[in-house]
Amino acid sequence: MPKHYRPAGKKKEGNAAKYITRSQALKQLQVNTKLFRKLCIYKGVFPREPKKKFRGNHQTYYHLKDVSFIRHDPILEDLRAKSAYRKKIIKAKAKRNKELADILKNRQPEIKLDRLVRERYPHFIDALRDLDDPLTLVHLFAALPGSDRLKIEVKRVHNCRKLSHEWQAYISRTHKLRKVFISVKGVYYQAEVEGQKITWLTPHGMQQVLPDDDVVYDVLLSFLEFYETLLAFVNFKLYHSINVKYPPILDPQLEASAAELYALARYFDANSRPSEKVEATQEEESELRLAQLQHQLPSNEPGALMQLVKDAADENEEDEDTKECKNLFKNMRFFLSREVPRESMLFVIPAFGGTVSWEGEGAPFSETDQSITHQIVDRPTQGHVYLSREYVQPQWVYDCVNTRIILPTEAYMVGRVPPPHLSPFVDNEEEGYVPDYAETIKRLKSAAKNEILPMPGMGKENLDDPQNLLAEGYISRAEAIEAAERKQKMMTLEKQYHDELKMELDGFKYSSSVSDATKQKSDEDMETGEEPLPDVQQISTADMSKLLMSRKKRGLYEAMKKGQERKKAHVDLLKQRKKKIEAAEKFKKN
Repeated sequence: MPKHYRPAGKKKEGNAAKYITRSQALKQLQVNTKLFRKLCIYKGVFPREPKKKFRGNHQTYYHLKDVSFIRHDPILEDLRAKSAYRKKIIKAKAKRNKELADILKNRQPEIKLDRLVRERYPHFIDALRDLDDPLTLVHLFAALPGSDRLKIEVKRVHNCRKLSHEWQAYISRTHKLRKVFISVKGVYYQAEVEGQKITWLTPHGMQQVLPDDDVVYDVLLSFLEFYETLLAFVNFKLYHSINVKYPPILDPQLEASAAELYALARYFDANSRPSEKVEATQEEESELRLAQLQHQLPSNEPGALMQLVKDAADENEEDEDTKECKNLFKNMRFFLSREVPRESMLFVIPAFGGTVSWEGEGAPFSETDQSITHQIVDRPTQGHVYLSREYVQPQWVYDCVNTRIILPTEAYMVGRVPPPHLSPFVDNEEEGYVPDYAETIKRLKSAAKNEILPMPGMGKENLDDPQNLLAEGYISRAEAIEAAERKQKMMTLEKQYHDELKMELDGFKYSSSVSDATKQKSDEDMETGEEPLPDVQQISTADMSKLLMSRKKRGLYEAMKKGQERKKAHVDLLKQRKKKIEAAEKFKKN
């Protein structure tokens, strides 16, 4: 052993041994920032926040095990090879060798993410739980125009449309849709698949503008590349669960008329062809879809698959929710006017058991069909009016879906201002403010189910009050008097018991005189309608419990109190606005 040796460096401990900065990770992996970001998206790695930032607050930290997880993955070598191949293409273009650049571009290696999907989601239920963001992003790109400048390929946009239509067709066919809400951002949908609630957002069907400064499209496209593969796996599994072959084949004529939901009428015929003919048909129709998309089809209607899954076997007959949704619009036939958002209606109405048609090629029935029960109109005037059907605004369909009952159509008739569109994702009881129309809907639902509800302005506990039951006509006057006496007696006994228990806890001896005094006092309180003052001992106990809390728990308690006060202030503001609106309406009437 040599006499002179260099001592080893100081061993890292604590956060320095567990975390690594992004610059250090780039050196270890020998990649640039763009490639590292793409690797993190594919592998599901995200920055971490150590308790003590040993390199300063301006650094981005990753867990050392996550970086090691990326370093040993084969995807790293595949991305390096693709990056090197791309440099060859750039070099050929720089030398103005267009022929060589085209050859290299056609031969560039493709990266498949199937293994990463199976690795990140070992069980199907895991993929369903993480499906909110993939569905939202895929539906977003399905509505965007192609752009060479932003590297948004037309082929990718078309694939997003295809995946979104397949997903919506499955949800509509199996009646898994539960909630719909129209907002400024777009249309929110919520479905329940295998016990998992999946919520996604779709943009409105209008001209989409691509901002340049606020959005980093490279990051979105990296996420989209992984999400496309994930959604294809999910659609494959769902279609096979109802014994339907995947992927489906679209009917070119119906797809060209922007009615993709019904564009799979010839799917079962295509399945009976020899495999070579089917592959040739798929290639021809894929080219046709691409050409159609390049000419900017007017809309991206949901799903070219309604005809495909119409005859699929009903193997998942199911829970009460699905049966209720399936029969909501049963035996109803809808016709959509031109100004109505057809994309959403073709998805929602069949999901709840209705039959729908529209104006244009490929429509199942025309506007003159006498069996139409409802026509959806979104303009103030109407030309020819059929007396055999009802003309309603689109909001009526969404409100019926959210309430699960067929609402009266008077408030939704053409030319009228419809009632407020309430969000089904908000719990009014928890928020502390119940809108008037929510109360109206609640009473309509109770009437449909033959339930008894309290009068407006009262709670459920008021159903026990015989005076309220008498006023609503549920019991007679003699029964009301008898019930009131029985309730008063029970309240007196309960009050006496609580007073005696309180005195016993305070250390006083029980005596009949004290009991009589307590009883007399409770009777006086009941007659005057006043409630007893709060106990001083209870207040002091609450203060003591707060003082004995740790600093962290006290902070959480105070934050919770502030949140409650903020919610109460918001409710008070809503009530004030409601009073002002009512006062303004009264002033107009007078």
